Amino acid sequence: MMRFISIIFSLLLLAGCTESEPKVDGRWYSLKQVDQGKQLFLANCASCHGAAAQGTAEWNKPLSNGKYPPPPLNGTAHAWHHPLKGLKKTIQIGGIPLGGTMPAFGDQLNEADLDALISFFQSKWPQPIYQAWLDRGGLN
Repeated sequence: MMRFISIIFSLLLLAGCTESEPKVDGRWYSLKQVDQGKQLFLANCASCHGAAAQGTAEWNKPLSNGKYPPPPLNGTAHAWHHPLKGLKKTIQIGGIPLGGTMPAFGDQLNEADLDALISFFQSKWPQPIYQAWLDRGGLN
């Protein structure tokens, strides 16, 4: 009987180790997602949006071709106005339909990749910006 209890206790401890990662305080994502997102961002987005998601200096002024340059994603531009679904959709379809120049990533990034990527640049958002995003229904 003691052996049976010991096995059950061990299984319960192991089960606790497989639970999802703890979330960043007050945010929908985990530090693991931010770390994964950083790698994805550096590989796919940083060449245009900057390594710190700072975007281009005059992101809100059209280029000579009428298209807009990459905006900051660090909370200083308009990305926080868009809900999570909208951010994912923009990454998938690109910015061209919206007047920008961002290429579409289509199905090159899976759902977990999209979550990680967005968590990385949202981790740059100051708490008041993140809270405003939540208040606007950002998780909807």
